[in-house]
Amino acid sequence: MDFELRILGSSSATPSANRHHTAQVLTIGNQYHLIDCGEGTQMQLMQYKIKHQRICNIYISHLHGDHYFGLAGLLSTMHLQGRLTPLHLFGPPGLSEILSLQFKYSGTNLSFPLIFHELDTAYHKKIFEDKQITVHTIPMEHRVPCCGFVFREKPKPRPLIKEKLSGFLTPPQLVRLKWGEDIKDEQGNIIVRNQDVTQEPKRSRSYAYCSDSRYKPELLPYLRGVDLLYHEATFLDDMRERATYTFHSTALQAAELAAAAKVRHLLLGHFSVRYKDLTPLLLEAMSVFPHVDLATEGSIFCITEQ
Repeated sequence: MDFELRILGSSSATPSANRHHTAQVLTIGNQYHLIDCGEGTQMQLMQYKIKHQRICNIYISHLHGDHYFGLAGLLSTMHLQGRLTPLHLFGPPGLSEILSLQFKYSGTNLSFPLIFHELDTAYHKKIFEDKQITVHTIPMEHRVPCCGFVFREKPKPRPLIKEKLSGFLTPPQLVRLKWGEDIKDEQGNIIVRNQDVTQEPKRSRSYAYCSDSRYKPELLPYLRGVDLLYHEATFLDDMRERATYTFHSTALQAAELAAAAKVRHLLLGHFSVRYKDLTPLLLEAMSVFPHVDLATEGSIFCITEQ
């Protein structure tokens, strides 16, 4: 099953000629999860041939324009192209009211059910679950209510070793073995030991998205050990005071958090337009955490099961 992140936008506050506002698509299996939706997101979806009708969920971290000004346009395009499939929208208080007002005065009655889930951005809470994944909020520290999101695959079944299976086992017993149980007789005696007839399951994968926030070490419990961490890095560390004042982070701070959380890989994004060359941000982060990439437009990051 695919577990792949595509970056659509990496710029903070204002776009530039080469950088767009924040948006990402996380592909899990055959479903697309859109994370933030800055201005121009639907153009980027077309640029990278991502079918917006396959988007099942949209997650908006906060109500600063560079993270959601593309939403009304994208929803309108879905409507104009005849979408019928329900769409789940997760966002902070106020977002539903904003969209309702925009659609009211444009005379738009969406052709599909838009199911809004209002988020309490102050708490770590499960907001979505299906057969494959769970999604939790991560509380950020920003000028307006803001949260990040962590996507985790559910535990996977243990592969059966066919040549070691006994012929008397029933289908329900085989299912129990795949989920780690021993098979016992009516007296409670083990007749088939799980570890004798199964292999270790494939690793469950995870992605954490830390949107706009001051450096916040309190996030460590929510981020520990994730495969891929995106963390805003609006400034270089020589502007740490400016970062703190504007409720943002530096590349060095993002790397320090990644190192402390022992994540596998770090992505930097949400770059200030003052940085035409992003190499210094990358090098600054790599000075404390070696496994770093820039989350720039068009980049794809695959998380394998191995």
